[in-house]
Amino acid sequence: MGGLGKTTLAKKIYRHSHVISHFNCLVWVYISQQFQKIRVWKDILSSLQIVNNTDKDEELAEKLHNFLKDNKCLVILDDIWSIEAWDSLKYAFPVAMNSNSKFLLTSRNKEIVSHADRRGYLHELQCLNDDESWKLFQKIAFSQAHPTENITDAKMEELGKEMVHQCAGLPLAIIVLGGILATKSSIHEWQIVHKNAKSYLKKGKGAQHIEHVLALSYDNLPPYLKSCFLYLSQFPKDYEIPAERLIQLWIAEGIVSSTEDDGNREEVMEDVAEGFLDKLVERCMVQVGERDPTLKVKTCHMHDLMRDLCLSTAKKENFLSIINDSSLSPSNTRVVRRIVVHQHIHVQRIKSSIPLRSILFFWHPFVMESEPDEVDFWWFVWVVSLILKWQRSWNMFGNFKKLRVLSFEGGAKGYSGVKLSSAIGNLIHLRFLNLGDIAFSCPHIPSSLGNLRCLQTLNLRIYSFLDDGVMNVPNIIWKLEQLRHLYLPDRMTDKTKLKLHTLTNILTLINFNTRNCLVADLSKFTKLRKLGICGPFDFKEELDKNLPIIASDCLRSLSIWNDKGIDPKVLAHLLLSCVNLCELILEVKIEKLPDFYHFSLSIAYVHLIKCKLVEDPMPTLEKLPNLRVLELYENAFIGKEMVCSAPHFPKLKSLTLKCVWDLEKWKEEEVAMPALRHLEIRRCEKLKMLPDGLRCIATLQELKIEYMPKEFKDKMV
Repeated sequence: MGGLGKTTLAKKIYRHSHVISHFNCLVWVYISQQFQKIRVWKDILSSLQIVNNTDKDEELAEKLHNFLKDNKCLVILDDIWSIEAWDSLKYAFPVAMNSNSKFLLTSRNKEIVSHADRRGYLHELQCLNDDESWKLFQKIAFSQAHPTENITDAKMEELGKEMVHQCAGLPLAIIVLGGILATKSSIHEWQIVHKNAKSYLKKGKGAQHIEHVLALSYDNLPPYLKSCFLYLSQFPKDYEIPAERLIQLWIAEGIVSSTEDDGNREEVMEDVAEGFLDKLVERCMVQVGERDPTLKVKTCHMHDLMRDLCLSTAKKENFLSIINDSSLSPSNTRVVRRIVVHQHIHVQRIKSSIPLRSILFFWHPFVMESEPDEVDFWWFVWVVSLILKWQRSWNMFGNFKKLRVLSFEGGAKGYSGVKLSSAIGNLIHLRFLNLGDIAFSCPHIPSSLGNLRCLQTLNLRIYSFLDDGVMNVPNIIWKLEQLRHLYLPDRMTDKTKLKLHTLTNILTLINFNTRNCLVADLSKFTKLRKLGICGPFDFKEELDKNLPIIASDCLRSLSIWNDKGIDPKVLAHLLLSCVNLCELILEVKIEKLPDFYHFSLSIAYVHLIKCKLVEDPMPTLEKLPNLRVLELYENAFIGKEMVCSAPHFPKLKSLTLKCVWDLEKWKEEEVAMPALRHLEIRRCEKLKMLPDGLRCIATLQELKIEYMPKEFKDKMV
């Protein structure tokens, strides 16, 4: 039965500190009903950081089987639907032999466990009793109440307990019901929900209770949230949805609007959309995958039963059409304005006569079909015909004149033909264009892209198979004055010179390369919230004249990376103009960090990688009062000793040290890091032992030690 909490329990095991310390590697993989075994095996190999260069079943299975047999790993296969599914996957898992690895399966079918391994342990979850159900309901329905307040009167408690009893002890149904009532503050509102719940729950018994509670949760949504919720049906099962991307899509589709034009500066569309997402989370209709250090939703997903409701409702209301392996016929798309591709199809099969508003690809539409065995004349013919077909496919996109969204997501990546067709410039109503990680032979982006004057989000992180992936971007971006989010290619040719001064609405700007863009343009972006700078850091004029490099007081995230290094004075000057910065990522050589007073007091996240700091960064970072997450990766610090003094790092919750190769000694005073919950140390091979001060941290919940010498681990006992 779904909704009992199988995945929730498995996640608690997966994240438990004792489990993490026991195994060398942990892997989590979702198995959907339409899973593909090669993709599952590849995902596991990728999680284990094993290089893979084959697509052949036998080789993949053997490589994974041998690694799991010889290493101490925990592999969790979540939501296996059938014995046939297990039989398809099992060749990669050394279950029936003495293996160092362990396997945890979750399924609605208990027969799978005995079939997979007769010696396996079966834990069958039971429904909650009335007391457990009521306690769970209270946590959700009254989560906003102060613990000392009298949160219910007798009538409210009576109504609540009646509704909870009708949920038949199913945790998901209770949580969703609690999410509905968390938004209701009066007894009158509770009585309305109680009346509706009674009529909904009369319709079904057992597992059907969940379906009807979920249906009640949807019907109880205000109209403006219903479209936001239905939009989530486009994402595949168990897909971790980036909140930032989801918000951009909502805005592009016109689902979210704001009062920006009315002079209310605070009511930005992205803020409105973020509030809508928070409301769906509060109602327990959307689950948070990960939060950022400022506690904003970073990724989200839906429970599979909630997604079933979302998808069936979306189809019923002709909200979208999803293409899997079934053919796309005009009968099921003529009234639909959104098409989502979950499996490979030829683009030509999407009828250009349909006035589509949105096409999302979660599967690469330009995959190579079986190629000839020998490189001969017919191989050459095959290559030419394939390239021509791909080019026709790109030209086809130009026929969808009313398209607002064109996006290549997730698995829709890879080689996509000779070049990006100039027909893309015909899509003059486009608001959202995501070409991230798509590759072409020709390194040129067509100048017709400048026709897309309505664009709000543009992701050009494409690359070329020639010239080491470097792309040439024509100077047309300045024409796109409505742009709010711009992601430039990772690498651009020296010929690329971009003027961006007209982009006064820009909120996100990634891969701003000082070789290709004018540094002076940064002072024009007064609304900028997220900035990624690469290339040489030559800000001598701004430093000499004491001019601010960044004019936006809205900047929350700053990333800097290059291979030439940066002068600490320039970084200090730059940070002084970032008064509200919350996130700082440095992948650049710098001998020492600026003094702590150059940093924003709001900084919650610091990630340092390849910085090769000579001076210990801790005396600076420990003074940041709101720092919650600190990560030092790959020679971030090349000194031998690191010292954390007290009373500092008051809010630090997570500390990660990875590949800090030269670190030998780490000292920490007893009251340093009083709030630390997560500590991860990986491949710091010269580090002799953990500091004694860590033993006094009562808040530590997760200690992850990976690829450390035996001597280090022995001293932890």
